[in-house]
Amino acid sequence: MYKLLVVDDEYEIRNGLCKFFPWNEIGFEVIGQAENGKTAFDFLQKNLTDVVLCDIMMPVMSGLDLAKLISTAKLKIRVIFFSGHKDFEYAQKALEFGVKSYILKSTNYNELIRVFSNIKNELDEENPVTVPTVIPENGMNFNEKIISIIKNYAQEHYQDVTLEDLTKQVHMNPDYISKFFKQKTGQNFSDFLIEVRMNKAADILKDVNYKTYEVSDIVGYSNSSNFTRTFKSYFGMSPREYRNQKT
Repeated sequence: MYKLLVVDDEYEIRNGLCKFFPWNEIGFEVIGQAENGKTAFDFLQKNLTDVVLCDIMMPVMSGLDLAKLISTAKLKIRVIFFSGHKDFEYAQKALEFGVKSYILKSTNYNELIRVFSNIKNELDEENPVTVPTVIPENGMNFNEKIISIIKNYAQEHYQDVTLEDLTKQVHMNPDYISKFFKQKTGQNFSDFLIEVRMNKAADILKDVNYKTYEVSDIVGYSNSSNFTRTFKSYFGMSPREYRNQKT
């Protein structure tokens, strides 16, 4: 496995990249995290590292300054910039310091996979022994893991979950989450959320102490008429009819 250091001053982004991206599946092992260029350079001087995935704009020491230090010290480390700034000047300076790629944070995971697959191929060519990849112990591949996270979060926060909420969980932009979910499950996320809410409502309706409008509010519908209409469309009967049938 090739050794990777992730550097970003935003904890959620840094932790999300380390935790949710399928590094092991494409031949990389995250051996550390750093919140700025200085901490990262200190780490690199003490730990054998193949690749650094690095933000540009960070306090204490920027990604550009880190790349310059790596270049000046002639460390055999590939640097990939992962930035929220689409700026030609940054890209030009990145090339000066030997940065291999410049990826925008707004991109989707497929671009990260493409870039790091290319980096792995380059490293493989430089090393006579092929570095094996590792199959996740739980048997879930990357796509299955992301879908599982999305579904579990929606089932726990069904009242008010939004695609924007999910970006914090899987670090994809909202539009891509919607397309990704549809592509991998064959179901729109909005339809999945309705399914979760309706099944929850059906369970609650078995308790006659709850009024229909209370059930509506519990499962995330502020308008009880909308709830009743959706429930009837889903189950083929009104909440009242469903309750009478089940009790």
